[in-house]
Amino acid sequence: MISMFMFVVVLALLMVGIPVAFVFSSVAIAFAFLTPHVGFDVFSVLPFRIYGIMSNSTLMAVPLFISMGLVLEKSLMAEKLLFAMSSAFRTVRGGLAVSVVLVGAMLAASTGVVSASVVMMSVIALPLMLRAGYDKGLASATIASSGTLGQIIPPSIILIILGDVMSVSVGELFMGAVLPGLVLVVLYIIYILIFSYLKPDAAPVAKNVKEVSIKEIIIAMVPPLLLMVSILGSIFAGIASPTESAAFGVVGALLLSAFNGSLNFEMLKYATLGSVKLSGMIFMILIAATAFSLVFNELGGSDLILEFFSNDIGDVWVFIAVAMLSIFILGFFIDFIEISFIIVPILVPVMHAFGIDPVWFAILIALNLQASFLTPPFGLSLFFLKGVAGDSIKTAEIYRGIIPFILLQILALGLVMLFPDLVFAFL
Repeated sequence: MISMFMFVVVLALLMVGIPVAFVFSSVAIAFAFLTPHVGFDVFSVLPFRIYGIMSNSTLMAVPLFISMGLVLEKSLMAEKLLFAMSSAFRTVRGGLAVSVVLVGAMLAASTGVVSASVVMMSVIALPLMLRAGYDKGLASATIASSGTLGQIIPPSIILIILGDVMSVSVGELFMGAVLPGLVLVVLYIIYILIFSYLKPDAAPVAKNVKEVSIKEIIIAMVPPLLLMVSILGSIFAGIASPTESAAFGVVGALLLSAFNGSLNFEMLKYATLGSVKLSGMIFMILIAATAFSLVFNELGGSDLILEFFSNDIGDVWVFIAVAMLSIFILGFFIDFIEISFIIVPILVPVMHAFGIDPVWFAILIALNLQASFLTPPFGLSLFFLKGVAGDSIKTAEIYRGIIPFILLQILALGLVMLFPDLVFAFL
């Protein structure tokens, strides 16, 4: 039971707010020191694990997709897209919110970086929606939820991490996530249209949206669509690996930025430094989590969990329900990186023992982790939105508006659980 105590200590320290990498590494060292039968010898294989991380070609896609997203953040693409889509839906009640969802989906398929998408959408769309008279809860929740679509719609950073942690092909995860991501987009749009119909004053027709010609709409939509199709199409067709497509995506993002006239030294500096910081954070956590898993497994933690689910419970659907509920609850307090490196490695042996398809299970986890960006009190998308909105929207209004979208996330998760063909349609 020492391993379970170790697990509880990690969760407690994370909830206190101590940086993740320091929690993983310090707890691993402390428990290795306090348990003589484990000792520091357990870390003798850590350098080989670190070398394996450094030479992992799949993980190379992470900094590349981050760079692509940060370049596109400054390329003015989102602004042009939003104005074009807003014009296309300007006569529809709730049309501005629908256009935000569609632009969020296109940004997700182009960047895969949630923070960049939420900040871009908050800066551009929030003032438009508030001036149009939208309910503050609906406006903020629509932006936060749409910006978070980058968690499930490929290319997604979390799918790359899950592919590595679960030893699953990232290309297969990308293909498997397409339909579930589109289902979520459709659910968002249906909810917005129903809400707008029931409460016309909360989502009025946007009279302050400038009319844009069809030619301008096409010009705004074609470049990101070409980038999206070239990245995902090359992966799905087997022409390129996700890492190779990510490198191509960076080049495409730079060309798109040059086309929009936003390519300059300051933008390159911002994208480069941002990529180094975010990638460094992710890989520090990964190395520290590796040290944690070495000690945890040596203490018998993974064997204990495997025995509990396979022998004491013995039902595959109970395991899936417990796993999904645990990830959902933990998402209220810790973010997707910690969950990916703490919880998922524990669940993988049980998944194999029950014969669960790893691609389907990974998509379920990704959908669940997406909700962690929206669940109070520590939903990162809510923090990003509040940081941009300032005093114009109260935190309580954001929380009130986000609840229906969290329920839609749960509904999408349930649909994928009941209809696995949504994952396997393109495989």
